Amino acid sequence: MKKIPIYQPSLRGNEKKYVLDCLDSTWISSKGKYIGEFEKKFAEYIGVSYAASVTNGTIALHLTLLALGIGKGDEVIVPTLTYIASVNAIRYTGATPVFIDCEREYWQIDVNEIERLITSKTKAIMPVHLYGAVCDMGSIIEIAKKYNLFVVEDCAEAIGSKFTNKKVGGFGDISAFSFFGNKTITTGEGGMVLTNDETLYERCLHLKGQGLAKYRQYWHDILGYNYRMTNICAAIGLAQLENIEGIIFEKRRIATWYKKYLLSNENVEIHNEQDGTFHTYWMISILVNCPEDRDPLRDFLENAGIETRPLFYPVHIMPIYSEKYQRFKNAEYLGWRGINLPSYPDLTEEQIEYICKSINSYFMGRE
Repeated sequence: MKKIPIYQPSLRGNEKKYVLDCLDSTWISSKGKYIGEFEKKFAEYIGVSYAASVTNGTIALHLTLLALGIGKGDEVIVPTLTYIASVNAIRYTGATPVFIDCEREYWQIDVNEIERLITSKTKAIMPVHLYGAVCDMGSIIEIAKKYNLFVVEDCAEAIGSKFTNKKVGGFGDISAFSFFGNKTITTGEGGMVLTNDETLYERCLHLKGQGLAKYRQYWHDILGYNYRMTNICAAIGLAQLENIEGIIFEKRRIATWYKKYLLSNENVEIHNEQDGTFHTYWMISILVNCPEDRDPLRDFLENAGIETRPLFYPVHIMPIYSEKYQRFKNAEYLGWRGINLPSYPDLTEEQIEYICKSINSYFMGRE
């Protein structure tokens, strides 16, 4: 039986060479040449001025909010259809996450709902570029300027994705990226905070380095955190970044194959690309028409040797965030129907055809 995993990293460049260089040099911790080089190259790739590497994507989000001074008594508007880290990072600061629905067609934050949720306590909007698609950053920035709000871009799943031909991560005041093992490029565990604001950048450095004073050795003048990336992780990240255009090309090609082989199946809907955007398809995701088909289809695919996972469940239904009853019809519609399919760059057309034939066979067996 075939076994096709949901994801595996593509490690075919200089990863091993650079890691061995770290080992040979003994610079394996949070100092070494690869950290600065990775930060510099990643900032250049996204098109921003400053980048601060951190230990993972969740910490990147936490650091963005800390740098902005967001805390107890503040509110941050965040989509309920997201990975829970987006919301947890807000809660870590003592601020209150204010949930917002997504729009139905492309699954991103519903910009038409933002202004209705703004109160005197609102300090920031956190658009999440979900599954490699992108939010309407033009409308979000316009609203943020109107109400004097910060914009924190959660780009964990959208490395290289574009809105109006500009890469996400440079629209807001500050942004966060993830390099977990299943992300478009990986460092194993890792993340990055990006900004064009020098003051925010300096605050990030101060906070992530245990609050160490800039000009006095071993003098800590604020409550800081140990959020630093290791040189080994940065070495892997730099090697990955060297191949990012090829990785994104392959992921978009995989999406084309899925669309080709599922075209005639009226029982499923593929996450699509909105006009004026560039979708990097971190995950290829489908919806089934009937929620009752979602888990049986996943079981059917598992028996065929194909690993899948469900779309993110809306965070407002999670026990820790369900203190008050709320309904978000689009997020709930998607959350109960969505499936993530194998999406890693090294998949072949033959494998995609096999996956799609298996999906089609499930529905044919129900007729």
